[in-house]
Parts: sequence; C-alpha cells; structure tokens
Amino acid sequence: MAVDKRTKVVVVGLGMVGIAFIEKLLKLDARAREYDIVVIGEEPHLAYNRVGLTSFFNHRKVENLYLNPKEWYATYTPDNKLSYHLNTLVTSINSENKTVSCINGDVVSYDILVLATGSDAVLPRHTPGHDANGVFVYRTIEDLEKLIAFGETHRGTVGAVVGGGLLGLEAANAMMDLECFDKVKLIERNRWVLSRQLDADAGNLVVEKVTALGLEILLSKRVGKIKTDEGNNVTGVIFEDGEEMDCSTICFAIGVRPRDSLARSAGIKCADRGGGILVNNDLSTNIPDIYAIGECASWQNQTFGLIAPGVEMADVLSFNLTQAKLHQPRVFKRPDLSTKLKLLGVDVASFGDFFADRDGPSSLPAKAARKKTADQSAVKTVVSGPPPHPVKALIYKDPFAQVYKKYLFTTDGKYLLGGMMIGDTSDYIKLVPMVKNQKELEIPPAQLILGAKKDGDDGADDLDDDTQICSCHNVTKGDVVNVVKDGTCKTVGDVKACTKAGTGCGGCMPLVTSIFAKTMAEMGAEVTNYLCAHFNYSRADLYHIIMVKRLKTLPDVMREAGNDKESDGCEACKPAVASIFASLWNKHVMDKTTHGLQDTNDRFLGNIQRNGTFSVVPRVSAGEITPDKLIVIGEVAKKYNLYTKITGGQRIDMFGAKKQDLIDIWTRLIEAGMESGHAYAKSLRTVKSCVGTTWCRFGVGDSVGMAVRVEERYKSIRSPHKIKGGVSGCVRECAEAQNKDFGLIATEKGFNIFVAGNGGAKPRHAELLAKDVPPSEVIPILDRYLMFYIRTADKLQRTARWLENLPGGLRYLKEVVLEDKLGICASLEAQMQELVDSFFDEWAEAIRNPAIAAKFKQFANTSETVETVETEKDREQSRPVYWPKDAAAEDFKGLKDRWTSTAWQPVIEASYFAGADATPNGISANIKRGDTQLALWRVRGRYYATQQMCPHKRAFALSDGLIGQDVSAPSPSSPPSPPPSPPSKNGNGKEPCGDAKAPWVSCPFHKRNFDLSSGSCRNDDSLSIATFLAEERADGMVYLKLPPVDELDAALGTARWMVRKEDAAPSQFEELDKKIDFKGHRARKPGVKPLMDVPMRKAVQVMPAGGGCGSAPEW
Repeated sequence: MAVDKRTKVVVVGLGMVGIAFIEKLLKLDARAREYDIVVIGEEPHLAYNRVGLTSFFNHRKVENLYLNPKEWYATYTPDNKLSYHLNTLVTSINSENKTVSCINGDVVSYDILVLATGSDAVLPRHTPGHDANGVFVYRTIEDLEKLIAFGETHRGTVGAVVGGGLLGLEAANAMMDLECFDKVKLIERNRWVLSRQLDADAGNLVVEKVTALGLEILLSKRVGKIKTDEGNNVTGVIFEDGEEMDCSTICFAIGVRPRDSLARSAGIKCADRGGGILVNNDLSTNIPDIYAIGECASWQNQTFGLIAPGVEMADVLSFNLTQAKLHQPRVFKRPDLSTKLKLLGVDVASFGDFFADRDGPSSLPAKAARKKTADQSAVKTVVSGPPPHPVKALIYKDPFAQVYKKYLFTTDGKYLLGGMMIGDTSDYIKLVPMVKNQKELEIPPAQLILGAKKDGDDGADDLDDDTQICSCHNVTKGDVVNVVKDGTCKTVGDVKACTKAGTGCGGCMPLVTSIFAKTMAEMGAEVTNYLCAHFNYSRADLYHIIMVKRLKTLPDVMREAGNDKESDGCEACKPAVASIFASLWNKHVMDKTTHGLQDTNDRFLGNIQRNGTFSVVPRVSAGEITPDKLIVIGEVAKKYNLYTKITGGQRIDMFGAKKQDLIDIWTRLIEAGMESGHAYAKSLRTVKSCVGTTWCRFGVGDSVGMAVRVEERYKSIRSPHKIKGGVSGCVRECAEAQNKDFGLIATEKGFNIFVAGNGGAKPRHAELLAKDVPPSEVIPILDRYLMFYIRTADKLQRTARWLENLPGGLRYLKEVVLEDKLGICASLEAQMQELVDSFFDEWAEAIRNPAIAAKFKQFANTSETVETVETEKDREQSRPVYWPKDAAAEDFKGLKDRWTSTAWQPVIEASYFAGADATPNGISANIKRGDTQLALWRVRGRYYATQQMCPHKRAFALSDGLIGQDVSAPSPSSPPSPPPSPPSKNGNGKEPCGDAKAPWVSCPFHKRNFDLSSGSCRNDDSLSIATFLAEERADGMVYLKLPPVDELDAALGTARWMVRKEDAAPSQFEELDKKIDFKGHRARKPGVKPLMDVPMRKAVQVMPAGGGCGSAPEW
C-alpha cells in the first residue's frame, strides 16, 4: 500500500499490553502493510516484563526485563512501520482534530488511537502516615529502585508488606531477596492469603508453606495508622484492633487503579465506580476511532489486573483491524482468569471457574445448562436457605507432600468447570483447555487426579493375520506375510503378482507396502523405499535430484540417477517421475515429452471408467456454483447421455464420456466459464465447505470464502497423491475438515488448521497443526505444509501415512513449518507461489493445441467408433453392465501357431509415429481392422503389435498403457545390448517368441503387464495376449502380419469379447432387493394419510411374550 494511504495507529502506553498489541498488529499487517504505528511511553524504558519484576532484585539490569531488545524496534523503524517515544507523557487528546499532545509540546496526529495506559498501584491515602519516608508501592522499575536504595540504608530492621494477594506475595519475596531486612512480615486482612484465587484450605496451605520459608504472616489484620518519628520516617504500624508492630519499611500491594484521567479529560466515558475507560465488545470507546485495552479498560464494568485479559484484548483489536475483511469480527468475551505461579518457591494455580462451588457457576456448558433442577419452595428457601449450586467438588489432600487439589464439576461429573491446586500443578496445562473447550469428559472425574487404571497393552493397534486388506481379491494380511516369510516374494511387485493384492482398485497398496516392509524388517532383511528396480532412490531423493540438477526429461533422469542409463523405465517409476516434473516445472501433462509418462487418468485428462469411457468433472470451487453453470452441465450430460452424480467433494461428476467426445464436451463447459476439476490427477481435488457466515446462523467464519480462496490457489498443483481439503465455519464441523489432508475450522480468533487426515482404506483423523490462525496467515502455513509434503513424501503416499512415517511426527512438522527449524520456509513459500503463478487450464490448452486435440480419437486409422461394453438402465440413467464374471483365459499368445495363413497388411501411415523414438513411452495407436481392435507401438525404433483387449476384464485399452522395460546393467565384460531390430526388408521375419530386452505394456485398468514380444503376462500366468509382427516400409506405411479378417474377428473381434449383460456378474443387491421389495425411488404409497398417526400394530403383535424389546441379535 502507498505510504500516503496507510492508516496511522497511535498507541499511548508502552507496557506489556501495549507492546503485545503492537507485536500482533505488525505480524498480522506484515503482508498487507496498511498501518504505520507510533507508540508513546511515559517511562524512560522500553516495554519490560512487569510480571517478572522480582528478578530485578537479583540482576539490577532493566535490560534483562525488556520484552524485546532495542534492536527489535530498529528493525521496524525503516518505512515507518514502528516509531517510538520514551519518557513522554501524553497530556491531552483532541478527538475532533485526531491529535494527542505531549508534555514536551509535541503534537502527534492519529487515524486510530489505542489507549493502553495501564493502572497505578493503590496507596491508601486515607491512612495516616501514608506519605512517610519508608512507604512504597510495588509497580514499576522506579518503585523497585527506590525500595532497593532505602533497604540498603536500613539493614537489620523489619520490613512489612501489606496485602496477601499475588502482588503482595511477590513483593514479600522481593524484600526477602534483598537480604537487607532482619525480618519480613506480610499483613493480610482476610483469614488466608490469595483469597481471590484460593479457598480457605488452599490458602492456609500456602500460609504453612511460605511460613516455613521464613516469611511471617499476620492474618485478619488491618492497618489503621502508620507510626512515624519527628522526621516523618516510618517506625511501625498500628492495627485497627489496637495491636502494634515495629518496622522501618512498608510496601503496599493492595491492588491497582485504572489510569483513566487522560480519557476522562477528553470526554471519553469512564466507569464511575472503580474507574476504567468504558469499552464495547470490540474494545471501542464512545468516541469513534479510539480504543482502550488492558488494565485501563472497563468491560461490562469490570477491569482486569492480570496480563492475560489484556493480551486477549490486544489480540481481538489487532485481529479486527487487519482481518475483519476476511472473517467475522471478533468480540472480547469473559476472559479466562486462570493463573499459574511459583510464589516463594510454592507452586500455585487456579483455573476456570475456581469459585463455582462458593458463588455458583458463572456459566455452564450448553448440554449441562439444559438439565432441569428441581424447584425449591419459598418456605424451604426461608428455612434451609437457597438450594445448593449445581456443582460438585472433588478434593485431594496430601498432608505429607503438602499437595492440595480441588476440581469442580457439574453434578453429573460430565464437565470440568474449574479448580485450584497447590504443591503440584503439573496437570494445569492439560486441565485449562478441558475447561475452555467445555467438552464432555470421556473418563471418570477421579482419573484426573488418581490417573487411569493400567490394564496393559492388548495390541489392538496390530491387525490380525485374517484381516482382509485387499477387498478386490480377498487377500488377508496373513497371505502377504506368508509369501514374504517363505521367500516367494522379495519385492512389493512380487507380492502383487503372487497374491493379486493391489492389482484391483489399488487402494490397498499403502497397507500392502507397510505390511511387506514390516515383515521384511522382522526377518532382518534390508527394506528400501526405492521407486522400482530402475532407481536406487526414493521419490523424495529423486525429487531433490531432479530439482537441483533441473532435469526435464526421463532420459535425463535415467542418465543422472537410473540404474540402467538407456532404460525407458516402467509403469511404477514413470508416473512418479511425471508427477515430480509436474510439481516442479508444471508443463502440460499431454505434451509430447511427458505424455508417455502419465498414468491411466492423466493420459486423457479424465478418470478412465470400466467400459473405457471417461468421467468429466468441472471444478466447482468450495461447492459454490451458479444456476447458469448447472444448466450447462445438465445440457451437456443430456446431449452425450452421461450418467451424473454429486460427488463427496461437492461437485458434479459426469460418467460415460467417450474419448472422441471429450474435446467437444470440454469446449462447451469452458464456454460457460468452467474448467478442469483435476479429478483425474494426483493433485488438489476439492476443498469442501459448509455455508459458514454466508448463510448459517451458527457460522463464526466465512468458510465458503476461505474454501474458494484455498481451492483457487492450489488447483492443478501435482503432488505425490491426491489432496483433499475442507473448511468448516464453526466447531459443528459440517464440512468434515478433520478427515482431510488439510482442514480449517473457523474459531472466533481465525482458523484452526488440521493436517494429515484422510478417509479411504485406512481412515485417519487429522491432527491440529496450528490454532487460532488469522485468515491472512492461513495461506503461508498451508503453502509450507503442502510444499514440504510434495518435496519429501514417498511415491503415492497420502499425507496421513507421510506424517506417520515422518521422523518426529507432528512435533517435527510444526518445527519445520511454523518455527522454520530448517530455514526453508521462505523457499517453500516461493516455490508454491511460482507454481500458483504458472496455472493454466489443462482442458482449455488441450482444445487450443491441435497436436494434443488429435489424440482424442478411438481409432488412429479411422473415424469409426464402436461400443465395447453393453449399457443398461439403472435408476433412470445409463451405466455399463458389471465386469464379466471371469477373465478371458484363452491362450491368446498361442494364436500365432493356429492361424491358417498370415499376410502383411498396411494399417496406418508411418508419419503417425513421428518423434516416437524421442519420447519415453514411444507412440501408440489403436487400429481397427474389420471388427478387431489392435494395439500398435513404436518404441526405441522398433514396432510392436498386439490385441487391444486386456483379457483380465475384457477391456479394450492396451494401447493406452504404460511401457515398461527390465533393468539391464551389464558388467564391463558383458557384451553390449543389441541395437533395435531394423525394419524387415523381405517380409520373412519370424513370429515373436520373447526377448529379454522386449518391453511390456501395463494395462491401464489393473496393471496386468504383457510382454510385447511373447504376449505372456508377467504378473498373472493365467493370462496372455496375441502378438503380431510389425514393420515400416518404404511406401511410408506400417504393415502388420495378420491372418484373414474373418479369422481375426472370430478370435479377437469386438463383438466376440464385448461384455454383455449375460456375461456380467450378478448384482450384489439381488437378495436384498427381494427382501425389501426394492423398486427404485419411492413415492407415497396409496392409502397413506400424512396427517394421521401410523397404526403401529404389527410391531406390537410380533413382539415376544412379556413385552419389552426382547434380546438383541448377535451381529
């Protein structure tokens, strides 16, 4: 923001609350730079720790108490971020001209004025002798310096402190530390000390403990008069009961009075009783643009002498000045007066509503407040007094260890309201949040003091061997463990081939990998997380190699880091490398140099479905969409007969789009203002939101607004696995943010940030990374978290598993992301910003680029199209019939020996494969000949041809699969690998019979790997495919050696293998539908009368004899 447009904030008072406000405002305004700050302090010192004044007696250096060193102020001086004036008293405020005048004649203008003038120590001026030499208060550095100097001249005398509160005990401790006085006595008018924080039992225990330390305490004593000599020097005190006590020094610590005289003189309303500047819930005064915070402020006619409420005020005001545009403004609420101190070596704490048993609870949790209590008659009230408060106390006393604890609960023991503790305050940090959050206790109240019973570890975290881990192929944990232990499987790939685990939907692979690694470790075998046989590096290692060396192609990566410098990789490492390229350089995934690396879905920018069609999911940021866009989606779905469904991420999925229709579908959606939703990519999918303050009466934050900003920022950015987010507008959590990779839940102070949660095969609740984060700081934290995940996660590792395996876990993540332990936060933010700035819509670019658009055809040699799977109507929409019951287990590879004859046939122009030898996957084509579909590739100068159908699920998709190749790492004495075979000159080539260096194709559906030379399936012996010789000839055509068309169609024709309803497995709901007579969407049954009661006769008639609910079934 331009300097002349910045808002000038003047802060009067450089105490602990004043500096807290300044620090928070500087932090929250760091990016926007809307404010210049001027602070005017009355004392000659920079802001110091008034709570730690006692330590001044030891070191006598005020600099040791500074909350920030002088250098800190200097860092904000440039550009007028912060200017400060010391030893300067503000004498008047002119609210009309918006200026303040100082005692030195300076006049300072302001746009916003914040009064943080604090309070003065109370001196009882009605007490005779209050002005004598030797009377002090305990408030400022100047007060302490005077007390020290006086004590040095009165050694061996008696010092007295009046007041047994927190400040009084601190002052007594300070006078004892001076070691000037022969005796220090504390005078308290109540029957025990700390009467504002403790009950009689706790207060008297403190008296016992501090008396043992040498402090003499006089209880129930009031000072009536201070005795003085002729020189007006203190000689002692006379109590109101007539008793006398000799002393030379008296330090009053009987309370504070708000400093509101400056405000009163300016016409700002102040409290008549007790003083203090009257403030509203937003800390504003009756005069516009003037606010008051800290001990000088009176909120609901209360002032607060503790630092915590003042800091909370500073927090609220700084937040509203900087974040209210993005979030509901905060209000100051009843502050938490919990206190934990060490007084004269004694641990003392009180928390929550610590006098709820004496005064009644100031408030109750909503659920507890709804419970009715029995009304008491007026007569009983007169006779027996008022009814007891709805509070029960749990008290623990240990006279030997001098420990006292009293915890207060609702009468049912479900909620902790507050308490106090002496001697042992170790649980304080745990109990305070329990009171604040007002969550129902999950344990009996006694466990908070006595602890839980130790029943031992039952090993519930471990899965049993008969636990199913792969539902697609019914593979148990024991199946995986056994094949590893008996030596059958030495890699995860072996496990997949042997057990079929992970070859279905693939969702179980993280769990399979984890079980494999643990079993290998138990056997003493080395476990690595290398990408595959082509690399001796993990994904994280390879990511940093590619980033530092700026590698842009697979050959570059193989040359720099691969085990076989000439290899084309495989279906395991290619997508990982592609993902790394995308998350570093953000090049279009269908560009020629990277298209061959993309896995199934990224290849055509849509999720491939089981009939070979694709789903289309436009982005609907935060689930917010206009009626016009909804209409266009409906029109598109209707035109192309697409099955539509609302997704779990609050957007609309259109299924059944044919590859050749995708360009036209995307064009219509883009014309309507939509773009790719990246449902196909390992990237940000959605950021789910509730309506928040946009509509909801319970909303605390604008969840939709935040979700839109977050989704728009991170859309399209590739990562090791898919990422999902959520933003809830309040703790009701309607957006389910706590089971997402990142989630935000609005609080009154901003947002709580949760990370590393997910649903899926192994659900995990997200963990709290940061609490009450201002809206302006949410994005930087998410930038760092997501970028750190992208840099360091393993291949296909969700954030949940990543955090589980991250050394140090959440604590380490906080150190890196929040505390910048590694010094990389700036780098993480900068890298994320570059990716954000490089955004483009992949659908739109595909439409604009003729080379990419040309890929969207069913066949490369004809514009004809064919159906490969029958469809059926289900709930008024078309869907493909279910998978076939069985795989096509015919000996397809043996067809080459059964053809009656073969002849070379031209099928496509060789120019179609131009540049194939320079791409990581070659170039492939789906060829139609008769009714047969054939897959044709050019890879490394050589052509390969097979059937298009994968026999596993009879899916026609092999030409879209990834090409893989075995590692070849010859020793120095080994002969070099043979060059690619040249095109045949005479057409008499031999039938393919397998080659150690022959590549394989991995089916894009379930990763069945077929050798392109022999046709054998490398990970399922029951399957095979037919292969054909192929060559390029001088006429510019590619030829295949094929049998006659009718013979080819009879063996491999689409009509022969198309999945039909009679081939499909039966519906899993057949038995259920019969049982419940399911017909589809229900309507009102004839005869139902909505305004009449349901008879409910049958349920009673079939009830067991004797009534009741009977016994519960054994599930």
